[in-house]
Amino acid sequence: MKFEIKGMQENPEMVELQIKALKRRVLEVKDTDFEELAIEIFKFQARHNPIYQSFLRMLDCSVDSVRSMDQIPFMPIELFKTFQVQTGFSPVLFNFESSGTTGQIPAKHAVCDPGFYQLNSLNAFNQLFGSITDYHIFALLPSYLERNTSSLVFMMDHFIQESKSEFSGFFLNQYAELLSQIQEALKTNRKIWVMGVTFGLLDWIDSGQEFLFWKEAIHEGRIMVMETGGMKGRREEWIRDRIHAYMMQHMGLKGVASEYGMTELFSQAYSFSDGIFVPSNTMRVLLREVNDPFSLVKTPGKIGGIKVIDLANVESCSFIETRDLGSLEEDGIRFKVLGRFDNSEMRGCSLMVSEPY
Repeated sequence: MKFEIKGMQENPEMVELQIKALKRRVLEVKDTDFEELAIEIFKFQARHNPIYQSFLRMLDCSVDSVRSMDQIPFMPIELFKTFQVQTGFSPVLFNFESSGTTGQIPAKHAVCDPGFYQLNSLNAFNQLFGSITDYHIFALLPSYLERNTSSLVFMMDHFIQESKSEFSGFFLNQYAELLSQIQEALKTNRKIWVMGVTFGLLDWIDSGQEFLFWKEAIHEGRIMVMETGGMKGRREEWIRDRIHAYMMQHMGLKGVASEYGMTELFSQAYSFSDGIFVPSNTMRVLLREVNDPFSLVKTPGKIGGIKVIDLANVESCSFIETRDLGSLEEDGIRFKVLGRFDNSEMRGCSLMVSEPY
């Protein structure tokens, strides 16, 4: 796929002022004005993002004729691996980078305004789970901590700082220390949030640690264990239901929360315990037919390819065609993630959806 990238002739200062105004609106967006803002950002990015603009040109898309979210073309997520996808002229301070596997080209997401990413992510958590200061945060993220380009580590580091908890922190495989810290934290009035990459949580269970100590806290609703997917080649791949059943059995949990996010997105969606994801205010999921990227799936429960509108991607691209499979709930907002597919076939229901962070 070749792109003809034309230079932008706009006044950079004017474009940056428009981006700042869009960011303010993104942080305040409501359900009732989501579509209007999405269309406005689409037209802005169609004008000021060379990669997206070239993609639209290849589709012969008439930008001015787009009047609903259903009509917006979604850019293939693979382009984050081969191009710097940027809207506007701000300096790129650093890149978030996906982990991938050996031999794969990592996806890169340019970060021009890390404070905006942090604020948007914190707003999403507070919206769904309450104030971050109500939690002690224990981040069990061994594979991510080994990289300094992980958006998940960047987000969790901000959450840990904002929690203002003496117990919050990152852990690799110090399982005994982790349990000891949680036991001390349970003596306070805060809740406990354990955020872990899936293989790290399973390794914690298999290390022989006992979890009876938090049985009362679980009964009181003070424990939240959240997995963010990913075996990273460390363990056999399991489907999400098997993962959650194993964790509930061995950790005494009533349910396991999940997070849906990736390098290419600045917004997140969360599942409380039932595998149904609730997107943040700045995020919406549409579904495409498996065999037709331009036909949308509207029937609740029907499997389709996940398209993500992420308004927080103001300075990259807000309209991403992922490689994930999912289904929508009756409300058309909440969704399930059911696996992945390639250009020709469905690969089954793997927990490894996309390349998380």
